[in-house]
Amino acid sequence: MKKLTILISIFFFILSSVSAQELRCNVTVSSQKIKGANKNLFRTMQSDLYEFMNNRKWTEHVYSYDEKIKCNILIRLDEQIAADEFRGSIQVQLTRPVYNSSYETTILNIKDNDFHCRYVEYQPLEFNETSNRDNLTNILAYYAYVILGFDYDTFSPMGGTQYFEKAQAIVNNSQNAAMKGWKAFESERNRYWLVENMLNNSYQDYRNCLYQYHRQGLDLMSERPDDGRSTIANALRDIQKVFRRRPNTYIVQAFFDAKADELVNIFSKSYPDERNRVMAILTEVDPANGNKYEKIAENEGF
Repeated sequence: MKKLTILISIFFFILSSVSAQELRCNVTVSSQKIKGANKNLFRTMQSDLYEFMNNRKWTEHVYSYDEKIKCNILIRLDEQIAADEFRGSIQVQLTRPVYNSSYETTILNIKDNDFHCRYVEYQPLEFNETSNRDNLTNILAYYAYVILGFDYDTFSPMGGTQYFEKAQAIVNNSQNAAMKGWKAFESERNRYWLVENMLNNSYQDYRNCLYQYHRQGLDLMSERPDDGRSTIANALRDIQKVFRRRPNTYIVQAFFDAKADELVNIFSKSYPDERNRVMAILTEVDPANGNKYEKIAENEGF
């Protein structure tokens, strides 16, 4: 009987450990542009990156399986520079369930063209928070914390701060890295600027928008669609404030890369006055998607 009790305790310990990790991250490594390469190498890489993202403990919180954060990472390798050195891009997408519905909303959908790494098949991936010895694990850990930061911001005001700070620490530790993506002068839209924007008090309205849009807007729409839609419309004013302070801010474009289609679906069902107010904001702050937003205006409304 005592042995049975011990076995049961071990089983539940293992079960809780398995469910403790925060991310449910789908990882894809595409190597189609690299001709004549050992394809098994890239399958092993994909498996190793999957294990790194999903089996590492990123926070102090315990998650059930259903609570895990759903995200996708697509790595396109364009060039094999050496036997263990690769260059390409990494696309990161984060989704979140909407309360009391089967709908999942996209929070983040960004592409980083400065993916440059070394990878040796069957060599363990090691991440050190205080060094920049491995650009591959630094990039993955950086985006793990960015994913957590954005997700937490949608559930509580400024809830992701500690994770953005962890991502910023990786950026700071990578300032002497030879590989691109970490420094302010290299681009206006890279890893440096993404986390800088999220922690910059001048752009705090953006983070207020994330909370209002998702927790007080989308999560309310299944029960009170008009109220939820109205909150989202008001939240867009916060994005407008950030845009007017600095039109080319990375996070503003990142918001609309994730939300443009969703906004069309939401406000095509809106009242005329609300629809007009939203259209005025969208055409000002996101003219690149103007053709999409015309569908809102075309709707006759109520």
